[in-house]
Amino acid sequence: MTLPKTMKAILLTGHGGLDRLEYRADVAVPQPAAGEVLIRVGASAVNNTDVNTRTGWYSKAVRGDTNSAATEGYGGASDADGGWSGALDFPRIQGADCCGKIVAVGTGVDAARVGQRVLVRPMYHPSDSADPFALFTFGSERDGAFAQFATIDAEQAIAVNSPLSDLELASFPCAFSTAEGMVQRAGLGAERVLITGASGGVGSAAIQLAKRRGAHVTAVTSPAKADDLRSLGADATLGRDDDLPADAFDVVLDLVGGARWPGLLDALAVRGRYVTSGAIAGPIVELDLRTLYLKDQTLIGSTRQDPRVFTDLVGYIERGEIRPVVAASFDLKDIRAAQEAFLEKGHIGKIGLRIP
Repeated sequence: MTLPKTMKAILLTGHGGLDRLEYRADVAVPQPAAGEVLIRVGASAVNNTDVNTRTGWYSKAVRGDTNSAATEGYGGASDADGGWSGALDFPRIQGADCCGKIVAVGTGVDAARVGQRVLVRPMYHPSDSADPFALFTFGSERDGAFAQFATIDAEQAIAVNSPLSDLELASFPCAFSTAEGMVQRAGLGAERVLITGASGGVGSAAIQLAKRRGAHVTAVTSPAKADDLRSLGADATLGRDDDLPADAFDVVLDLVGGARWPGLLDALAVRGRYVTSGAIAGPIVELDLRTLYLKDQTLIGSTRQDPRVFTDLVGYIERGEIRPVVAASFDLKDIRAAQEAFLEKGHIGKIGLRIP
């Protein structure tokens, strides 16, 4: 195919409010470097990390919940370290979720990959880094999928064979790989698991991924969403303000944090494992070390993923073991409205983005 010189894209012009998201139709189409592929993006989706990166919530200067400044930002307080790995370069094209087709390859990449339908691994170790713990996130440390075209290292574009639509497939990469990473870090089996923030993208993914391992799943959610989460596989639900039963769970998968965090350790059984990959209610919590050591508990942070996490996930998709949950979709140009709908937290699963 003949590739255009320019494309439509959303540019993040700096940390701040929704006004920092600029829709442009004259952005240069990126060229694949050696070892890279060029993807014609079919669909993307909205994630907490898109909002958190825009506002600069990852900065140590920020102590509150993720929603408190999600519309207006933090007024420059986080410019020095607002990304996953510190300061970001702007403008940046965000979008951690990507489903599309390879339309060109850089030198060293098999030309037979052109035409291949792929999902992009959203978090990965950069191949040119000597630091074993270096982390790149698609749409953060490099441009992502809020655009018609995107480049990525060829090894991070994973072929997928599925009858699902691009929009459905784009709901998987970020949320499901985060949830699968948590599940694998916990070594979850046929055990009792509590999932907080269970109606969101990662939480609803965690329900499905825990059930395929035979776990008994208790989901923390609002009563209005309880039936929908049971349809995804939750065995029981608890309201967000309900008291948690003591010593009742082998594993807690937590995406919320905040003031109620100490109750999660009380709810863990002896030798229970707590795993976190988010803190939407606030990152600063109170820890009673007596609970931790007297119950021989384990606390686990979960961001970096073994490469098998994503290829395992693609296998689950291809075998129909998990299903997409897309609550709504918006055109790319309506990214601000999509994020506003996302921030209302009235949906279950993901909000998709249609790429023109």
